[in-house]
Amino acid sequence: MIYKRKTPLLLFLIPAFLFLLVFLYYPFFQNIINTFLKIGGLGRASEGVNAPWYENYQRLATDPYMHTALKNTLLLTLCTIVFQVGVALILALLVDGIRVGAQFFRTVYFFPIVISATALGLMFNLIFLYKGGMVNQLLLSFGALPSEVKSNGKVIVEWLDWKDQAHFLFTMFMPVMWQYVGFYFVILVTGLNNISQDLYEAASLDGADGWARTRFITLPLLRNVLCTCLVLAITGALKVFDLPWVMFGAGMPENQGWLTGTYMYDQTFNHMNVDYGSTIAVLIVVLGVVLSNVANRVFRTSDDF
Repeated sequence: MIYKRKTPLLLFLIPAFLFLLVFLYYPFFQNIINTFLKIGGLGRASEGVNAPWYENYQRLATDPYMHTALKNTLLLTLCTIVFQVGVALILALLVDGIRVGAQFFRTVYFFPIVISATALGLMFNLIFLYKGGMVNQLLLSFGALPSEVKSNGKVIVEWLDWKDQAHFLFTMFMPVMWQYVGFYFVILVTGLNNISQDLYEAASLDGADGWARTRFITLPLLRNVLCTCLVLAITGALKVFDLPWVMFGAGMPENQGWLTGTYMYDQTFNHMNVDYGSTIAVLIVVLGVVLSNVANRVFRTSDDF
């Protein structure tokens, strides 16, 4: 009866719509307006329209640190697609193929998601960013780090600096890759569970081996789920902030470690360039929409046209 009477539906929809209007759509469009204004700090009124009005977008196109942040973010997006979604797909296929212990592996792989990013950042600081950290200790125990024993018996070790120019991208990306593999793993396992076993049995009767069943049944039927994972991975990579900021903060190695999310935060809260930070936020949204549409088109079949 509730669907015949539309008034009760509106009563339930209006509060949610008002919440989105106040806390999502109004800030979003106000943020776009802020890109054309001169705002000297948080909570301050604007000093008027920029002269010229596109000054922040002009700065965006010429800012070398923004170019670095954009390059690193696009590289992170590529790594996210390959290592997060790719590894999650492999793990999902492996776990789906076993009958004993499947629930154990699902719990283990999903567990990093429930840990806060701040705690993970501090943990990986202990692993990488200390001279006597776990990775350096392991390398030392395997003889991979040069060491020298002085005459007084003191051992001098040339510890590997994981924050230097040669290693900081790996140090920054690896925790992000590791944390969210379990998230996409759960989504893909759920998609695999929705595939009828009758299809696999029929394929086996026709002589199809495991690889053929995966290639011609599993992957095509997982297309929509994979597309969803790709869109989530792309938009998530563009917004990455917490883990890199906990590990590096504003002390990016020679200003070469910025991401769009960390650079936006630094400009807004550390340098009080609220209008420029709003411009970077608009760029992140535009990139997310464009790259998500590209992912949808790549995974779209002829039936979708």
